[in-house]
Amino acid sequence: MKPSSTAVLLIEFQNDFTTSGGSLHDAVKTVMKSTDMLANTEELTRQARNAGALIVHVPISFTENYRELHPRPYGILKGVVDSNSFRQGSWGADIVDVLKPQPDDIIIEGKRGLDGFLSTNLDFILRQRGITHLALAGFLTNCCVESTMRTAYEYGYQVYTLTDCTATVSEEEQRMACEKNFPMFSRPLPHREFLEQLSALEQSTAVEEGRSYY
Repeated sequence: MKPSSTAVLLIEFQNDFTTSGGSLHDAVKTVMKSTDMLANTEELTRQARNAGALIVHVPISFTENYRELHPRPYGILKGVVDSNSFRQGSWGADIVDVLKPQPDDIIIEGKRGLDGFLSTNLDFILRQRGITHLALAGFLTNCCVESTMRTAYEYGYQVYTLTDCTATVSEEEQRMACEKNFPMFSRPLPHREFLEQLSALEQSTAVEEGRSYY
């Protein structure tokens, strides 16, 4: 897991989820608080970026009338429509201020469903950049994060799911996803353990290249 071949995927860190007043914030705020996921993700992003990993933002958005979706959506996407969430150009669809993309970050466009790969060019961009290892964070733990994780696993990436940088609508669903589902398709671990591995490899690479790390 060299930093240069590692990407951190930040899935749907948008105001409708992350911020008081967001259309879906009340649904996730309890688990957000219990995992401290926003502060953890801010630390994760800052340190991973400094280590040389690629930061990739994967927001979801729709036109005002949700014409991209079936006229009678059901399941999780019906909830998005009913709550008027993630409308393009709205405050709710904006990435939360503490994780605003930096100049070297990449923002993936075109996510309209659960899987970050399916309706986007995410796989193309990652392969063009030589990315082999992915660390996933975001919303919802057992929905978009898990869907993206499963496809990344199938595509042959080395996948890490950061358990304390994710949140969903209940403590039970958070626990079940992290304990039962994540280990089948990724290496689940807290963000600091991931950063320790990334930092150790960064130092090792610097020594191999004859660079002073300090």
